[in-house]
Amino acid sequence: MDELLQKYKTLEKVSIKDIIWFHVAFEQIHPFGDGNGRIGRIIMFKECLKNNIMPFIILDQDKEYYLRGLKEYNRDKKYLIDTIMHSQDIYEDIANQLLDFEIKE
Repeated sequence: MDELLQKYKTLEKVSIKDIIWFHVAFEQIHPFGDGNGRIGRIIMFKECLKNNIMPFIILDQDKEYYLRGLKEYNRDKKYLIDTIMHSQDIYEDIANQLLDFEIKE
């Protein structure tokens, strides 16, 4: 875990792909007996905010794709990256709807 954190800290400019890479590595280390996915996704959310990247939430309807992406990441990164980018689009759309909300007097 220390080695992973040190490697991540050396990144000059963190991108969404860096955050995804870190998440996969974190999940593969499996540092906790339970709750790895939730903790890992919260870390991704925090890192997105910290690095001015649109955050996201993996919705129940996309959980299968997320899990497949995690499983296949070392063979094909596209599954997880596409799932997360799709989740970012959904989150951005919802955020924009909230920002457009007007209170009527």
